[in-house]
Amino acid sequence: MPIALYALTVGAFGIGVTEFVIMGLLMQVAADLHVSVPAAGLLMTGYALGVFVGAPILTLATRRLPRKTTLLVLMAIFTLGNLACALAPSYGLLMAARVVTALAHGTFFGVGSLVAVSLVAPQRKASAIAVMFTGLTIATLLGVPFGAWLGLAFGWRATFWAVTGVGLVALAVLAVFVPRAQDQAALGPLSEELAVLARPQVLMGLLITVLGFGGVFAVFTYIQPILVELAGYTKEAVSPILLVFGAGLVVGNLVGGRWADRSLSPALLGTLALLTAVMIAAGFAFHDRIGAVLAAFLLGAAAFATVAPLQMRVLQQAGGAGQGLASSLNIAAFNLGNAFGAWLGGAVIAHGPGLSAVPLIAAAVPLSALALAAFSLTLERRTIAALAR
Repeated sequence: MPIALYALTVGAFGIGVTEFVIMGLLMQVAADLHVSVPAAGLLMTGYALGVFVGAPILTLATRRLPRKTTLLVLMAIFTLGNLACALAPSYGLLMAARVVTALAHGTFFGVGSLVAVSLVAPQRKASAIAVMFTGLTIATLLGVPFGAWLGLAFGWRATFWAVTGVGLVALAVLAVFVPRAQDQAALGPLSEELAVLARPQVLMGLLITVLGFGGVFAVFTYIQPILVELAGYTKEAVSPILLVFGAGLVVGNLVGGRWADRSLSPALLGTLALLTAVMIAAGFAFHDRIGAVLAAFLLGAAAFATVAPLQMRVLQQAGGAGQGLASSLNIAAFNLGNAFGAWLGGAVIAHGPGLSAVPLIAAAVPLSALALAAFSLTLERRTIAALAR
């Protein structure tokens, strides 16, 4: 894999820390800003909705810019947004800063995915996407536990100051290592890009992504209270367990990428089925200390094994001129799933059967994604067979 791909990984790491670190700080933020834990969880929802809104808008707004320039502008927005988070004096301003930071997220990964696949041979495209997304997994493996520890030791604002520093490093690495060859982005008419939104298979792919990840974040957003209140761990023990979760993300991400390179359709169905099964099992395992650690690893692995197949499915169905917009929209779809999941988990805690029921109820979401994926693939096969007659 070329070094430019790892430069994208560094940028993904910085963005991943910002997105996920709030989940290790929910109790501290809630106490400091005098809001409930479910309200603090909405900071995740606000971020995800910012990604959902920002991805298509910024993708179209920057379509005529060189790709490298686009990546640098987006990383600058990300860095300034984290600085605003560190300085935010109230819950409302923290939410606003999170949303501003999120605007850059979807387009960064959308454009980054196109740059990544252009750097490697055709048979390694899914693996290239997985390598870039490894930045997200390493962010969860190292950045989130460290951020949770930093917030516990020095206050949650210290974590956002640290992430601001990560953004500056990512800016420098991208500026140095992403090649100028990526400055020339092929442009078709805007109508060709927008036409991708009229393709049923693309729209189904986006919905599969929303549902596939929605269940994950119903659990992950509230992982700190789950580990403390259900498994019986102390707050100090959450950071090491998040390391285990992050290790699962790294393993699952790379395995999912290789599986998708070999055979995309079986990888799509297989990873969604595995995720559903793991979430059902986690509903029982989180009530036991050892089981909670094992469930954390398996949940991380199963969740990120879906990333490369989901992203490649949408890129495959978009084709040609529509890939840039479709790529960003799929990142937005991941985050819409995150927003929905964070809301669902909060609703189950605040108005439903409570914290212990979150994993089991959330398992219905990837199960619905699996059903939709099976329908989409069946429809595709029937269409191909009809055209062949």
